[in-house]
Amino acid sequence: MTFFNFSKFSLFSIVFTVFFFASLPTIAKTTTEEHSLEDLVTNLAVVFSDIKQLYVDDVNDKELFDNAIKGMVSGLDPHSVYLEPKEQEDLMESASGKFGGLGIVISKKDDGIQVISPIDDTPAYKAGIQAGDLIVKIGNKPVPGMSLEDGVDLMRGEPGTKVEITISRKNQKPFKVEITREIITIVTVKGYLLEENIGYVRISSFQGPTAGLVKETISKLVKENKGYLESLVLDLRNNPGGVLSGAVDVSNLFIDKAGLVVYTKGRIPSSNLKFKTERGDVLLDSPMVVLINEGSASASEIVAGALQDHKRAVVMGSTSFGKGSVQTIVEMNKGYGLKVTTARYYTPNGRSIQAKGIVPDIELKNISLENEEEESVINIKENDLSGHLEQENPSTMSESEIIEAQEKNQASLDKKAIEKLKKDYFVHEATNLLKALTVLGK
Repeated sequence: MTFFNFSKFSLFSIVFTVFFFASLPTIAKTTTEEHSLEDLVTNLAVVFSDIKQLYVDDVNDKELFDNAIKGMVSGLDPHSVYLEPKEQEDLMESASGKFGGLGIVISKKDDGIQVISPIDDTPAYKAGIQAGDLIVKIGNKPVPGMSLEDGVDLMRGEPGTKVEITISRKNQKPFKVEITREIITIVTVKGYLLEENIGYVRISSFQGPTAGLVKETISKLVKENKGYLESLVLDLRNNPGGVLSGAVDVSNLFIDKAGLVVYTKGRIPSSNLKFKTERGDVLLDSPMVVLINEGSASASEIVAGALQDHKRAVVMGSTSFGKGSVQTIVEMNKGYGLKVTTARYYTPNGRSIQAKGIVPDIELKNISLENEEEESVINIKENDLSGHLEQENPSTMSESEIIEAQEKNQASLDKKAIEKLKKDYFVHEATNLLKALTVLGK
């Protein structure tokens, strides 16, 4: 792709160049319903000229053209973005799974910024930020009119620094939350044995190694259970998605018949892809429940949709987010980039995920089984942490004693997590259903 240094061009040169390209026969034939491409490019040139002559402040050519490109791209959908070098760098940093910030996945909604989901165990998660929350102010800056990239930039920062965000939540007055930034390192998979023969696996996001971690976690649960699992709860709530290959690989851990996991359709041939199932079920066809909610998006919707269409799992919860589009990153000169939507995702049975989401087989309301007076957050002290410093002189403890102490500490943490999960209404209902299915032999 060729870039022009517009600052070296006179306005006449720019307009002449635009008209020259617009007058080429192959381009002039391209039309919209009312205007030819030549008419549209003429309007662009006129607006450029009027702004240069009439706008209250002097605006340089680069800023005008950057803004024109940003407007053209952002007008397509909330996920298509023209990336300046810093924004391109931030995107690659996020993809690495480690960055400084609050730990939330956000999207544009109308003129505001909406939380798709908080990431497990991050500052935003601990501060009680919820899927569906609208961020109306960051610090003292109102969000209306702010780009998604500017919002991300304001919320990111050095670990240990604080940022105040104002939240609008359904049926509540707007309120402020002060959050301390941390290095966000995403732990994608956790697993617990809820009770004998019933496993629980939580996936917080999808990355390349996620399927391997899920398989390893299930193996540990089988070992802890001293026998194969008779049923499994797969928790994808507030999972904002991630890498497509991770979603396909996780789906294939549980599907044991020929078919598709997901397919994509776009305007160009390279956007039309089919991802097939691979035989082999790590659970040996034991009953499964997949939990989703409005914070489950993208890759998590692919997994839920695939297991639902193949009748491999019962999907419970609330309708998912509905982010069923594919973005492609195009690298440009001088560090610029273009993230553009190139296709839509479809479930094996041909259901479009985009703007519809995955509708659960069994819908659940978001209620709590906990006593309102009980503390809803598990408070973990220093002596709960695995590998914490003991009061005794380390030299008086053997290596085996230290390992045993660490295992006991971890067991204590796991016990607290399991107790909290059992008070989770979604998990409670999923467990009851799995017990019934196991009795019925389904």
